[in-house]
Amino acid sequence: MNSITLTVNGVPCEARDVRPHTTLLNWLRDQGLTGSKEGCAEGECGACAVLVARPAEGGGTRLESVNSCLVLLAALNGGEVVTAEGLGTPGHLHPVQRELAVRGGSQCGYCTPGFVVSMAAEYYRQGRPADDFDIHALSGNLCRCTGYRPIVDAARALGSPAEEDLLTQRRSEAPPLPQPTHLQTPDGEFHRPTTLAEALDLLAAQPGAVLLAGGTDWGVDVNLRHSRAAITVALDGLPELQTLTWNPDHLEIGAGLTLSDIERRLAGRVPLLAEWLPLFASRLIRNSATLGGNLGTASPIGDSPPVLLALDARVVLVSASGEREVPLADYFTGYRRTVRRGDELIRAVGIPLPLAPLSGFYKIAKRRFDDISSVAVGIALDLDGEVVRSVRIGLGGVAATPIRAYATEEVLISQPWNERTVREAARVLRGEGTPLDDHRASAAYRAAMLEQALLKFYFQKPAQEVTA
Repeated sequence: MNSITLTVNGVPCEARDVRPHTTLLNWLRDQGLTGSKEGCAEGECGACAVLVARPAEGGGTRLESVNSCLVLLAALNGGEVVTAEGLGTPGHLHPVQRELAVRGGSQCGYCTPGFVVSMAAEYYRQGRPADDFDIHALSGNLCRCTGYRPIVDAARALGSPAEEDLLTQRRSEAPPLPQPTHLQTPDGEFHRPTTLAEALDLLAAQPGAVLLAGGTDWGVDVNLRHSRAAITVALDGLPELQTLTWNPDHLEIGAGLTLSDIERRLAGRVPLLAEWLPLFASRLIRNSATLGGNLGTASPIGDSPPVLLALDARVVLVSASGEREVPLADYFTGYRRTVRRGDELIRAVGIPLPLAPLSGFYKIAKRRFDDISSVAVGIALDLDGEVVRSVRIGLGGVAATPIRAYATEEVLISQPWNERTVREAARVLRGEGTPLDDHRASAAYRAAMLEQALLKFYFQKPAQEVTA
C-alpha cells in the first residue's frame, strides 16, 4: 500500500493510496480541514498556508509557514503539520485569531486562515521580543477586501505566547526526522532518500528523474500545467545538503538549505546576499525555496544567479562517480539548460573569500516585493585607492541565461572610480545581453534599467564607504 504517516494538529495520521503528485493542500481538504484554500495554486496568495515543524538551530523545533499547494504530500512522510484549525476553535480562539476578530481583520474570510498561520509562525518565533512583530512575516498573504491596516494592527497587538501554550512547549522538543519513502503507482514513482549516497545511487539508475527540493517551481508545474514525472526524487531529507561552512578561502552553502535558513545563519555576514534575500518572493516561499532549486531550474529570470555571479560563485556537482566544481559563469549553457548531467545533483554553492568590500543588488520589477524580476543586477566591486581593482556584474532577465557583463567589467578594470568612468561603463552595460519584449517589460526598458542600475550603484555607494 502506498501510504505515509504524518502528524496533523497533534494527531498521528496515516495517508493511504498516496499518489506522487498529490499536494498537501488537496489531501488536507479531503480530510475536512478546509480552512486552507486554493487561491492561486502557485504560492502567491497565501490562502493555503500551514505550519510545518522543522529543526531549529541549537536544537528544538521551529514552526514555519509554507504554501501547502506547493508541497507534495509524499515529501512530508513522518512530518508534522499545523493548520488554522489546529491553532484554535470557535469556542477557544487562539490569540492570533482573537486579535484578527476584534480588530476587524477579516471580512470574506477566504484569506484569513493563511494570515492566521503566517502570523502564528512569527508569534512563536524563538527570541522574538514581545513588542517586536516582523510584519514582513506576513508577506505572500493577500487580502482583497479588508485591507491591511486592521491585519497589521492585530499583529502588533500580540505579545508573547504563554508558557503553557502547547505550541510554545513544542519549540523545546525535537522535531520529527525525515522518513525514507518509496511510492510506486500508475502515475509514477516517488523516492525520498535520507542519505546523499542513496540519492546518488537512485540518480545513477534513473538519470531522468525530477529532483524535488522546496517544490516552489515544480509545484507550480504540477498544479497549473498538470506536469507529471515518471520518477521524482525528493532531496529535502538529505542532511548533507543542509550545511553552511565558513572556510579560510571560501564559504560553502548547502544546496538544500532553504533561503530563510541561509538568511538566519549568515545574519548579514555576506552583505550582497543580505540585500537580495528579502526581495526574493515572499517569506512563505523563502521558507521552502533553496539555492539548489533556484539554480537547478536554470531560469533566466531567477534572482539568485545575478547575485552569485557577482560573488564569483562555483557550483559543486556530485554524482555516484565523484564530485566536480563548475564556475557559475560556465554553468548555464542555454535556455533552462546547464552542464549538470542527469546523474548529478547540486550539493553546494561555493563563494570565494574575502568578499568584495562594496556590493549591491538591483531588482527591477512591477512590485518592490514578491514579484518576478524584469531585470536583476548584482554588482561586487573592489577598489585599490580610487582605482577599480576588480569588479563583477551579474545580470538576469536580459538573455536566454543569466550572464556576466564582461564588456562592462573590462571598461571599469584599472580605471578611476569616478562619475565619468561609470557613465561610460553604464552605456556599455546598456548593450549587454539580448533583452526581449514581453509582458513584463520591453527590450528598450530593460536596456535602460541596466544603465541606471550601475549609475544608482555609483551614487548610492560612494567610494569613501570602501576606503574609509
